[in-house]
Amino acid sequence: MSTPSPIRINAALPADFRTRLMEAAREVNFDEGTRLFREGGRADRFWIVRTGTVTLDVHVPGRRAAVIETLGPGELVGCSWLFRPYTWRLGAEAATPVRAYEFDAAAVRRLMDADTAFGSALGHWVGQVLAHRLQAARVRLLDLYAPYGSGSLL
Repeated sequence: MSTPSPIRINAALPADFRTRLMEAAREVNFDEGTRLFREGGRADRFWIVRTGTVTLDVHVPGRRAAVIETLGPGELVGCSWLFRPYTWRLGAEAATPVRAYEFDAAAVRRLMDADTAFGSALGHWVGQVLAHRLQAARVRLLDLYAPYGSGSLL
């Protein structure tokens, strides 16, 4: 039996906080190949995937963007909306047709400020996601560019 992933919303947030967050959502769809955001752009929204997959990538000068991770249902797309200066640190693209919940970042930050328990829970979730993504980026970049991949001995 597998343990629910702490980076997926259903495992990360209590039901009452999920409900409160989802009240701020609107449903959106993205065609395969649609760019959700680019590094350096304004991070004014975020998404939770309903169906489909989204790839996160990092710009590599002189090369094609390196895919860091592929996200699926229940996963958060975008973390930069929570931290000043609210600019994307990665890029994201729909790898398949995607149905998602979209959130206005400023509105969610206001909800977080108004209720410290909700804000703390949401902040902890985003922190867990960031820690996971940092490790995924590290491993992926080592696989792509280190002489012996992520299994190399230093």
